[in-house]
Amino acid sequence: MTLVDGARSRTSDHTVTGIELVKRRIGAYAALAKPRVIELLLVTTIPAMFLAGREFPDPWLVLATLLGGTMAAGSANALNCVADSDIDKVMNRTKRRPLVRDSVSPRGALVFGIALGVAAFSVLYFTVNPLSAALAVGTILFYIFVYTLVLKRRTAQNVVWGGAAGCMPVVIGWSAVTGTVEWPALVMFGVIFFWTPPHTWALAMRYRDDYERAGVPMLPVIATPEHVAKQIVIYSWVMVGWTLLLAPATSWLYASFALLAGGWFLFYAHRLHAGVRAGEKTKPMQLFHRSNTYLMIVFVALAADSAIGLPVIGLPF
Repeated sequence: MTLVDGARSRTSDHTVTGIELVKRRIGAYAALAKPRVIELLLVTTIPAMFLAGREFPDPWLVLATLLGGTMAAGSANALNCVADSDIDKVMNRTKRRPLVRDSVSPRGALVFGIALGVAAFSVLYFTVNPLSAALAVGTILFYIFVYTLVLKRRTAQNVVWGGAAGCMPVVIGWSAVTGTVEWPALVMFGVIFFWTPPHTWALAMRYRDDYERAGVPMLPVIATPEHVAKQIVIYSWVMVGWTLLLAPATSWLYASFALLAGGWFLFYAHRLHAGVRAGEKTKPMQLFHRSNTYLMIVFVALAADSAIGLPVIGLPF
């Protein structure tokens, strides 16, 4: 190898290393936004937009709403990582997050979270409407200052009331189309509100030791497994019943899927409860994953029902 070839080789290696560092840095900031959580939020936003107009919404409006919503959710998640960096260090489930691994500095994460929030407001305000923009900012503030900083470390009801932040994408989706917040949007809010405890408590049953070590009073930490499983069953029944409140704004198609999916989920919720009562080794993560599938079925049914445009059942009065 000549001296020139060797110089070229070293330059190439340096360039590859630099590109790799940039990729890692971008990946670290992306991880702060918790993209897997955002995916679930978007699955509920689009059907809400379908239901609001009972037709295919304008694609550009959908794109703008999803972009702004993604930025808002990413902002809340990044700021949550900053506020929870101390407990993330002692939990196995969260020990690979960027702040724990020093992939991103606390200051960098804070600036990133705030910048995403500002961008979310700007996108929604100028391309959707002021109401949607205000709702998005309100959601970020609620998630950080009410759930993360107040409720999460002080009460076992943290995910019950703090989960309201995760319910807001459907309201934002509805307001993007209509410019208002009407009763179907509030019902969809309620569906996710009652879905959140069974979903989160199933996860917390699996990672109970993590939460206990971090000093977070999740329900499985302070209550017996039987009590937690019973609460999961209760909230699951309320959730399934709540989905049927959307029937007057939809057709028989949505109502049928809501009933079938609800029965399917209740079966597994009761099975978890029965297993815990019998002292058997249970797998709560199975219910956690099924809760994601259940929510997707319900909201996809909403979108399909609206897109097809079948006659609505209507109110009985």
